[in-house]
Amino acid sequence: MPKIGLGVLFAKNDQEVENAVVSALESGYRKIDTASAYENEEGVGKAIQRSGVPREDIFLGTKVWNTEQGYDTTLEAFKRSLGRLQTDYVDLYLIHWPVKSKYKETYRAMEEIYKKGLAKAIGVCNFSMDQLQDLMEHSEIVPAINQVEIHPHYSQPELLDFANQHGIQLEAWRPIMMGEVLKIPELVEIGNRYNKSPVQISLRWLVQRGVAVIPKSVTPKRIKENINIFDFELSKTEMDVIEGLNQNRNLGEDLSHIF
Repeated sequence: MPKIGLGVLFAKNDQEVENAVVSALESGYRKIDTASAYENEEGVGKAIQRSGVPREDIFLGTKVWNTEQGYDTTLEAFKRSLGRLQTDYVDLYLIHWPVKSKYKETYRAMEEIYKKGLAKAIGVCNFSMDQLQDLMEHSEIVPAINQVEIHPHYSQPELLDFANQHGIQLEAWRPIMMGEVLKIPELVEIGNRYNKSPVQISLRWLVQRGVAVIPKSVTPKRIKENINIFDFELSKTEMDVIEGLNQNRNLGEDLSHIF
């Protein structure tokens, strides 16, 4: 899986998401992250067709939403996602939130999808260590991915250690704090040394920690800048400075308990 991908949360299911995905693929991205709940899978599918990039060269991931969870309903939701994306497989299928009463049977359906080769990898989003442990005790396949909120103010070191111990890849959503990283002086200062933006510094810090990233943008200039993080390396001191910014401050809501 590529270390960086394009996230399309809030991108409208029209020319906006299509143009963003095409721009990303033209800029060298090869991972696209969408979800049933984003209501833009159709646009993503159209963009992939329009881009001319071979489907097998693209790492495409989507997610089952909370109201779709359960064994049979997950299988049905997955078929709908394939149809909207105009593909006969996905590279990654994820549980969007850990709905307590349903995530085990949802994952059981996903294991069947994986065994049939319809998803090349399966995983979860927004799972705590306890929830991951519970899921692994009741399933055959260790989740390949746990996609969670991670950024300089919410670095989640314990979850990262746990994931590394169990061979689970962490992937960061909201990695640039909806633009708030631009106002963090330490990131500005480090960025000036490398002629990079605080956004690029934040993304580079995450990748060097072994965390994959899916920054969201619909602006071609920013999409191109976001992937331009592989021509420099942060020092251990700089990594430690950014690690020290942690406030255990999450910006997102927990949507796992409202269904």
